[in-house]
Amino acid sequence: MICHCHGREGEMSDVLARHRYLGVMDGSVLLFGGPYSNFQATGALFEASSILGIPASRMICTGDVCAYCADPLETVRIVKASGCAVVAGNCELSLGARTDDCGCGFEEGAACDRFAVEWFRHADDALDDLFRAWMLDCPSIATFHAFGRRYAVVHGAASMVNRFLWPVATDDELAGEIALIEGVLGPVDGVIGGHTGIAFERRVAVGGRSVHWINAGAIGLPAHDGDPRTSYAVLEEGGVRFARLDYDHHAAAEAMRTAGLSAGYDRSLEIGWWPSEDSFPVDMRMGKTA
Repeated sequence: MICHCHGREGEMSDVLARHRYLGVMDGSVLLFGGPYSNFQATGALFEASSILGIPASRMICTGDVCAYCADPLETVRIVKASGCAVVAGNCELSLGARTDDCGCGFEEGAACDRFAVEWFRHADDALDDLFRAWMLDCPSIATFHAFGRRYAVVHGAASMVNRFLWPVATDDELAGEIALIEGVLGPVDGVIGGHTGIAFERRVAVGGRSVHWINAGAIGLPAHDGDPRTSYAVLEEGGVRFARLDYDHHAAAEAMRTAGLSAGYDRSLEIGWWPSEDSFPVDMRMGKTA
């Protein structure tokens, strides 16, 4: 989940030029998205990976390291220092290039669009040239092999970095994005995406094959379901396992208020509901979320 600004459509040739092969992952792979400047959650995720025995070399982030929460500098520092793979989200592209908005893709005038001004300015003020250069060096798409299967990783979609592919997306929408990837990079067994912040998986028929679409969710904000815990996923031999991340969300919320970030996302960390659900599909709004 993220906010409005301008679309970021790009030619697939540009995506190929910004492709990075991550190699063969020898064991379970921890997938996560949207640290969102939530240093408490990011630290807890790396603690969880250590308990799981998954090194940073087998951790992949779908982007948007810096966004809503209080600690953009500390969060990007721990992610960068870990050496885990990061695919560029719209926030990396915007902050790296010093644009004047987050490039998130919500409708103009929506609550999240209005609230973005505050947190984007906070993140933009915090980052130095070193971290901006690192953001711009992140690939737009990555591929890797695990358990004998080939996966591609994008932020929102291949067609547009800030495209929202929610759990209610149609099979045709997902199949279209898979076809774009395969048209440039060849066949894949699965696609890992992010941007919406909502974890889900789908098996999609493409050319007589079943391709696994996975969104690992976000660790920086809850999944708009009344649970303050956030979400990540673990790719295993038998498929994907989704998990909830316990962390000190009260401390993260207080840090936001101390930083003057009080548009409502501070409260979201504590109650598990977003203040900007007008940007969600109707079936995913409060009272309708499973």
